[in-house]
Amino acid sequence: MSSSLFDLTVPTYLQILGAVDGFLEKGRLHCQQNNIDLAEIVETRIYPDMFPFRFQIHSLAHHTLGAIEGIKRGSFSPRRDFPLHDYAGLQRFIQETLAGVQKLSAAEIDSFAGRDVRFENKDVKLPFTVENFLLSFSLPNLYFHATTAYDILRSKGVPLGKRDFLGKMRLKK
Repeated sequence: MSSSLFDLTVPTYLQILGAVDGFLEKGRLHCQQNNIDLAEIVETRIYPDMFPFRFQIHSLAHHTLGAIEGIKRGSFSPRRDFPLHDYAGLQRFIQETLAGVQKLSAAEIDSFAGRDVRFENKDVKLPFTVENFLLSFSLPNLYFHATTAYDILRSKGVPLGKRDFLGKMRLKK
């Protein structure tokens, strides 16, 4: 059985975004129950030279719907101009991103197979095929930013486990 471009990307986007939606809610409840300021979470960094929690959440949208927009245009550039959401806004942002990904069709995504897309950031321009861009750049970035957001919440004591990160797995029917 062969897999389509849609099969290799969109179900994973949905799984990880759904997991993030779930662990954001666990984080909200934990902070509420333990008098932890959610504004502090939004600005938390694992290390001073890393981007804060809000950037990690915004990047999840950038490497799902943003990646799809990039393959449509034929170019993808890092985005850093996201609104300064509070924690509730970040939760809504993930839910809106999840809803947008749910609307993607297999026919639409598969129609981009074999095309070229270029990553552009200042003087750096990296040529990819759509498949290699999504599989070797955007999906690893999606995992990186989801993991970093998860780790920030764990560092604040939110009781999360691996199942929270994995989300709804695609089991054999």
